[in-house]
Amino acid sequence: MKLTGTFETPNGSKYLQQLCKHFGHKIETTFTPDTGAIHFGFGRVDLRADADCLTITAAPENTETADRVKKVIDDHLKRFAFRENFEGMTWASQ
Repeated sequence: MKLTGTFETPNGSKYLQQLCKHFGHKIETTFTPDTGAIHFGFGRVDLRADADCLTITAAPENTETADRVKKVIDDHLKRFAFRENFEGMTWASQ
């Protein structure tokens, strides 16, 4: 399964870095202004930012893990992107 989330925002790089720095206090993360990776216990999440969008990709093992990825990312972005009235990423799975 491949899971992809998108958030149309001009602040994608800012949120990518906030997410990686936040989780980096407890787990392994790597990032640049345009790309990042967060190594959760339930799997790796990759982040990519461009001028108009933040994109998150993951390869969850099952539906339960996919739901967990969505919840963790959305809950944290709700705090970071509150000025944009963020409600949740647009998620798609393949």
